[in-house]
Amino acid sequence: MFTGIVKDVGEVIATTRKGDGLRLKIRFHAHEFSDLSIDESVNCSGACQTVVAREENAFEVDTVAETLKKTTLGSWRIGTKVNLERALRPTDRMGGHYVQGHVDSVGTITSIQNLSNSWEVWIAFESSFEPNVVPVGSIAVDGISLTVAEVTGNHFKVAVIPYTWAHTTMGTKQVGDTVNLEFDILGKYVQKQLLFLQQTSPKLSEARLKELGY
Repeated sequence: MFTGIVKDVGEVIATTRKGDGLRLKIRFHAHEFSDLSIDESVNCSGACQTVVAREENAFEVDTVAETLKKTTLGSWRIGTKVNLERALRPTDRMGGHYVQGHVDSVGTITSIQNLSNSWEVWIAFESSFEPNVVPVGSIAVDGISLTVAEVTGNHFKVAVIPYTWAHTTMGTKQVGDTVNLEFDILGKYVQKQLLFLQQTSPKLSEARLKELGY
């Protein structure tokens, strides 16, 4: 479990095909990652990955076929910048929102507008996920916890403050770039329960209303 508060921007320094998967070697810079251990989970630009090897200032992860299919990790090359966050500890402050590192979909940046003290970024996503994106709700974009400022169909807007722009990969993005999206897990559970109730509850009809005493 993560919070979407990026602690470091690393970069890919090696990629190796392993069957239908991919091994990625990622260099980190922040001291917070100095005691990173094998078997630990790291949020890599929105995708939860397990450390399988470790060096002084780098770690390696094995990315499986399912992850490559659902995320942007398959397009990563040497030099690709990666948002990094270690797993949440029970004593940590909850600065963002509950982020699992389980990418739901890949979105595409359609607009970036530089305002006086922030950036407005519009992102397109698959229409089937429209119920999961709500104004003023939370969303993880490449592992960054952001607030949805506006929704229009299958496009949403986020406002990015200068600190986030400078200390994550957001500042490197351009129109047309793809990003990993994870929708709020709490909203997904509510949606699932409502769908289940609709499928299992008796349909409301005149006869049903009479049974209920109306």
